[in-house]
Parts: sequence; structure tokens; C-alpha cells
Amino acid sequence: MHDWHAPVSLTDKPLAYLSVIPQLSALVQGENNLYANLANVAAALKETFNWWWIGFYLVQQDELVLGPFQGPVACTRIHKGKGVCGAAWEKSQTIVVPDVHQFPGHIACSSQSKSEIVVPIIKDKMVVAVLDADSEFLQHFDETDALYLQKVADIVASLF
Repeated sequence: MHDWHAPVSLTDKPLAYLSVIPQLSALVQGENNLYANLANVAAALKETFNWWWIGFYLVQQDELVLGPFQGPVACTRIHKGKGVCGAAWEKSQTIVVPDVHQFPGHIACSSQSKSEIVVPIIKDKMVVAVLDADSEFLQHFDETDALYLQKVADIVASLF
């Protein structure tokens, strides 16, 4: 029996991504509402990986604004360069944080969050949003997550 609170094992992780990514492509195909699509992508990732929190922040003027997500309540607005999300936006690159308490300027939306990954969603060479995932386990995210979540980000970028 699967422990729904335990992380997906390292050997199962690539298989889980290879299974969910085609589902995400099919989910958003033919639907043109951005928020509906982002909500379904967040839900599918939450169901597959059971992360503590998964969702999107959308660039609106000079800040990131909370978009569709799955998990406990979250910070609503994040300034460029602030926290992991703001840093990923500012640098236009994926950031993997094994221990959020070691990340300078980490924004603690939830005390349960222990590790995080943020992937920028880039459209026409500009960050339009970020995909943010948090785990209640230390060192939960790695290069495998970065690789496959970039593929998810590419699917999401096509929605903008």
C-alpha cells in the first residue's frame, strides 16, 4: 500500500513524470481558459506527487500574483528578487532549494514547507509566470524534478 505522505521514490520519479506529462498535454488541449488549464495542471501534479503545495504565480506588472494552486493558503504577492519565486523570476532560471531555511530571504508562507523548486515559465523570452512546488520533506527536489518540470513549464508557456 502506498503511503500518500511519503515522497515518490527516486526510481519511480522519472516514470511518474513520463506518465503525467502526456496527460497534462491532453488536459490543456482544446481549452483556451488560462486559469482552468493552470488549475488542472496543478491538480494533476498534486495527485501524482502529493507535494505539500503546488501552484503558479503570474507576473503582473512588477510582482508575482498568486494563481491556481493546490495546498494550504499561500502568499498572495511576491516582489521580483524576493524569496525563491522572486529569485527564479529575476534570474529566469529554475531554482532547487534542498532546505528552505538555508535560502537567504526565503518567504515562509507555510512553516510546514522544508524544500522547494521554482521553474520560470518563459514565453517570447520573458518570464510570464513561475511554477512553484513545496515539500514538507528536506531535499525532496533534485535535477530530475528540474528536468521534467521544465517540460511541464514548456506546456504551460504555450497557454499564454
